[in-house]
Amino acid sequence: MSDYTNRHSEQSHDRAEGGKTMVRRQFFRRRKSCPFSGSNPLKIDYKDVRLLTKFVSERGKIIPSRISSVSLKKQRELAQAVKRARFLALMPYVNG
Repeated sequence: MSDYTNRHSEQSHDRAEGGKTMVRRQFFRRRKSCPFSGSNPLKIDYKDVRLLTKFVSERGKIIPSRISSVSLKKQRELAQAVKRARFLALMPYVNG
């Protein structure tokens, strides 16, 4: 490969007003860790409504794991605990 293709494949360029080329830096995302695993983990329990409400939106929907940074296995347990708490009327199904 030539120097031109190497240089332009590594960086993305945008055209600004006036025809100048601006180089965008890649966004650095910090890796979030699961609050239910690791050292000093939280325990998922359907009776712990205060903990479960942190993972439920204002409308009553369970927050997805990509937003709440919960691992897949613990997200399934969390969803089951929320559904049990709703069934036993410890939590509302919908917050209107």
